[in-house]
Amino acid sequence: MRSLFALISSSASSGHHLFSLLGSRCSLTIPAHQAFRRRLVLMDTSEKILRQAFAEKQSAVEAQGHAVRALKAAGAAKPEIDAAIESLNGLKLEKASIERQLQAAIGGGDGSLNRETFRQAVVNTLERRLFYIPSFKIYRGVAGLYDYGPPGCAVKSNVLAFWRQHFVLEENMLEVDCPCVTPEVVLKASGHVDKFTDLMVKDEKTGTCYRADHLLKDFCNEKLQKDLSISPEKAAELRHVLAVLDDLSSEQLGAKIKEYGITAPDTKNPLSDPYPFNLMFQTSIGPSGLSPGYMRPETAQGIFVNFKDLYYYNGNKLPFAAAQIGQAFRNEISPRQGLLRVREFTLAEIEHFVDPENKSHPKFSEVANLEFLMFPREEQMSGHSAKRIPLGEAVSRGIVNNETLGYFIGRVYLFLTRLGIDKDRLRFRQHLANEMAHYAADCWDAEIECSYGWIECVGIADRSAYDLRAHSEKSGVALVAQEKFLEPREVEKLVINPVKKELGLAFKGNQRMVVEALEAMNEKEALEMKATLESKEESPFYVCTLGKNVTIKKNMVTISKEIKKEHQRVFTPSVIEPSFGIGRIIFCLFEHSFYTRPSKAGDEQLNVFRFPPLVAPIKCTVFPLVQQQQYEEVAKVISQSLTTAGISHKIDITGTSIGKRYARTDELGVPFAITVDSASSVTIRERDSKDQVRVNVGEAALVVKEVTDGRQTWADVWSTFPHHSAGSAEADE
Repeated sequence: MRSLFALISSSASSGHHLFSLLGSRCSLTIPAHQAFRRRLVLMDTSEKILRQAFAEKQSAVEAQGHAVRALKAAGAAKPEIDAAIESLNGLKLEKASIERQLQAAIGGGDGSLNRETFRQAVVNTLERRLFYIPSFKIYRGVAGLYDYGPPGCAVKSNVLAFWRQHFVLEENMLEVDCPCVTPEVVLKASGHVDKFTDLMVKDEKTGTCYRADHLLKDFCNEKLQKDLSISPEKAAELRHVLAVLDDLSSEQLGAKIKEYGITAPDTKNPLSDPYPFNLMFQTSIGPSGLSPGYMRPETAQGIFVNFKDLYYYNGNKLPFAAAQIGQAFRNEISPRQGLLRVREFTLAEIEHFVDPENKSHPKFSEVANLEFLMFPREEQMSGHSAKRIPLGEAVSRGIVNNETLGYFIGRVYLFLTRLGIDKDRLRFRQHLANEMAHYAADCWDAEIECSYGWIECVGIADRSAYDLRAHSEKSGVALVAQEKFLEPREVEKLVINPVKKELGLAFKGNQRMVVEALEAMNEKEALEMKATLESKEESPFYVCTLGKNVTIKKNMVTISKEIKKEHQRVFTPSVIEPSFGIGRIIFCLFEHSFYTRPSKAGDEQLNVFRFPPLVAPIKCTVFPLVQQQQYEEVAKVISQSLTTAGISHKIDITGTSIGKRYARTDELGVPFAITVDSASSVTIRERDSKDQVRVNVGEAALVVKEVTDGRQTWADVWSTFPHHSAGSAEADE
């Protein structure tokens, strides 16, 4: 049996031919993604060679099987048949070994099953302990809608409270709260009415709807992970489809669905051609039905339309940031993956308005030394992995476009890791060129790895001045800022002077629209018209409000550049936008915090959520060791002290053993437990270490508050107070 090393070595000489073949099999021809071919050609060498070796070994097993059957049919001698069977068994063993290596290489073997098993254990615990449950459960629920129960509400509330502390308070942001119902005109200006769509297909017999790209993605992933017999060339083709999936047109997507024979998952019925479906929930405002509106798909638009008032409130000064936490709604075609893809969810968004000519940040030095996993587009295109890069270096090298964008990337990293997200399963991935809107300067996603893979949880984008300009044009209200000069400045300005008399004679009732179109020309258009008029005496000109071209003659407009004195500069601010999907962050936090450990007796596995005190749903529990009036009175005194200190807690005076009570609260992620076993002193137990210290009754609430507020660590407490050894009371924990 050849080792993987031997397989790689023996294939080295034919590598160039194999790479060329892989490139030629990528049948999709989309110019914007030609650079992906290099990434696909550089597909993990071990997987390619293992797929080739598996195919060869499969053929060898089949050939040897035919040989054994032929020997038996010909009545060959038993030793000859036995030798052939032994050879066949040896080939089968070699094939099984390569199969295991291939499964490990593609992550489709035990690893995938382990991820699903882990996820199911987490979700079962979350639903059983009422962190969240499907909405309208007694009516069989509705896909993509979930209710948060008491502990889930508390975790969410704590996450949002920390978000406000970390961003709104520490960055002196202006918080607003805008309606969920949004008039159509607002979302028309933002582009959502026309472009906020996903491509959908329907089961042609039942009418059930599916998201087209999800079906193609699932098909490709399942083939890559579970069909070990596909050739390296076919694997390269499927990976290429996955790489360009987000940019496929409806025609290309439909063609691939037909080519691969993809049918409706539930019925195997044929599917319709893909067509766009707008993801917004439509409604009407008022009883007449004449004012159309939508449930907002994001919270940002409420901030943009209020820019003028917020700018005034901020003393007409830039930069400044506005923030909003609120519900958003997206009518997902086929919601799945629990809290990760839902139809109603909580967003926390920041719009940081900045001078486009100065995107430095005064506090960037505070985050410049942070080093974490970054995944620049160059690394993605060349097939490499994310790597740790100091943030200051990323900005200085131009990997991150500017200091303000870099500053918010650093602040997002600190926010997520302080919540309890594992820093080794957090990366910042830069958008590829095909992912970014044409107006965006740079975009990064904070992606968190969970059992579903890498999930986008925060988007941090430099959106340039697009949003404010779009609303300015649609509303007719100038959403601009001013920079006043200490001394007047002489600047060269483009001056366009339509001659209204001549335009009136030529266009009569359409004069106003032609004048407005001429005045709205940008510098490039105006100078091109000036050159044409000077050479040809007339120029064609498209007037969008008329929907047609008109002829402008030389006597109808003057275009020149003049030196003017300016006392201020008027400009449209750029926007840096961090946008947080709170539900996605919370789900990843649940997974990163979950683990199991054996009971003291070793006969069962106990579930634990290792939430930091910052986000734990309950900070502390209070247990009388046994049901005695004296202990219960002490527990009530401690409870009152905890309430006065603002610490969420719960008293458990049930007769259940103390060990079982500890296990029950560990499963809720409660970091501390106070056990009352005397009238003068109590023990405080830390969840993860299970270590206990003894403190006076009057000190208990203060000790817990110091740790939950972050002013002390458990190590500080452990070094300060006497240690307590748990006895038989915890025997059944």
